Amino acid sequence: MSLIIAGERSGVGKTTITLALLSFLCKHKHQVQSFKVGPDYIDPMFHSAVTGRPCRNLDPVLTSENYVRSCFSHHCQGVKYALVEGVMGLFDGIKFESNSQGKEISDFASTAHIARLLDIPVLLVIDCRSLSGSVAAIAHGYRSLDPRVKIAGVILNKVGSDRHLQLLKDALETLNLPILGILRRQNTITIPDRHLGLVPTEEINQLQTLFAELASLAENCFDWEQLLPLLQTKIDPKHSFASSLNKNTSPQYPRTKIAVAKDKAFSFYYQDNLDILQNLGAELLLWSPLKDEKLPPGVQGMYFGGGFPEVFVEELARNELARKAVKKAIAAGIPTYAECGGLMYLCEAIVDFTGKTWEMVGILPSQAVMGKKLTLGYRRGEAKQDSIILKTGEVVWGHEFHRSQLSNKSTQPLFTIKSYRVDSPETSEGWQFKKLHASYVHLHFGEYKLIAERFIQNQSSNLKGKDNYD
Repeated sequence: MSLIIAGERSGVGKTTITLALLSFLCKHKHQVQSFKVGPDYIDPMFHSAVTGRPCRNLDPVLTSENYVRSCFSHHCQGVKYALVEGVMGLFDGIKFESNSQGKEISDFASTAHIARLLDIPVLLVIDCRSLSGSVAAIAHGYRSLDPRVKIAGVILNKVGSDRHLQLLKDALETLNLPILGILRRQNTITIPDRHLGLVPTEEINQLQTLFAELASLAENCFDWEQLLPLLQTKIDPKHSFASSLNKNTSPQYPRTKIAVAKDKAFSFYYQDNLDILQNLGAELLLWSPLKDEKLPPGVQGMYFGGGFPEVFVEELARNELARKAVKKAIAAGIPTYAECGGLMYLCEAIVDFTGKTWEMVGILPSQAVMGKKLTLGYRRGEAKQDSIILKTGEVVWGHEFHRSQLSNKSTQPLFTIKSYRVDSPETSEGWQFKKLHASYVHLHFGEYKLIAERFIQNQSSNLKGKDNYD
């Protein structure tokens, strides 16, 4: 069965409630697999820190509807409980053509869409701060709008007093809709955030204390007698088809060493991407551009994910030996894939929010300038030239999420990109230099395994990696 946590809008407490549920289950030694709807990186970090298992993203835009089903089914095997955290409000999605149905869906990639795909019930979180009797209209509307979406119950969040709670209960009584959790207004448990959302787990002190507090909150605030049966994994046989995730379990290429930048500055990676590379034969060597002065020995490829290089820009600038090693490796033709924060690191400099300029790797003739404007959304990218991962004319779907802009555009961009809207303008984006592919666009390899294969093939065609690039 399992449950999907949905909100009646953004900001109602989905993440806190999801983490409380996960913390309680793990405190009681239950194995639980978590999932996150959408392209987000940071919420899954918190899930994984609680459960000790990689959280998986369920995003039919970046992958496909079939991949979402396959991913869910595959990773629920062998665990007793599963929990999905939704995105935005329950029905907040985009107008998009369904690959499997061949028709436009108005709430594509929404929490409701994922609930329908997986045929699992919804636990609806309602922010009750300014509500009493109107809570019934909200709950009734969400339950009635799409009969295919099953509402298992509601969580009443930010309840002010016993009197307030009684008014809410009285209003909901006529709906015969179970109240599975009641959380009072409190300011003692907070998760810090900044310009791109929550602060990642690696930067939070006393993280286990936070999870212990959330587990205690969950123990007292949720109806576990009703919740536990709903959370149990019972995979529908129609969703247990042969998963593409099970393919390529034997390495197809000679083992190649890929240096993956992984530290506080670079932490945005889909676990599926890393798994796919490993299944194809890659040996992933984690290293830190913040702390390590050298690349791992024998490197044949480099992978720079996104993250917060702008927050740790002084430390990155100070590690001159690492920057020189990266530049020398790329100049030598080492295949390199860089997304967003990785792209910023490879520029000549990052200009921080105060206007101060910090020297970076310098392989790309541009500066990444931080600003107030948020660039956010899905992107359709069509390759304008061959790169280490794409052939001219190939189309991929990715996602952008950043507050920096480049001072110079590439004279030979990788992509023409546009949003999912039919009338959206096209722009050009991305950089290539020798065997470097650098772009603001984040990609999920789930439906584009050829990307990972080409990345590894390019490495396999190289001579053995050097010991270092000092």
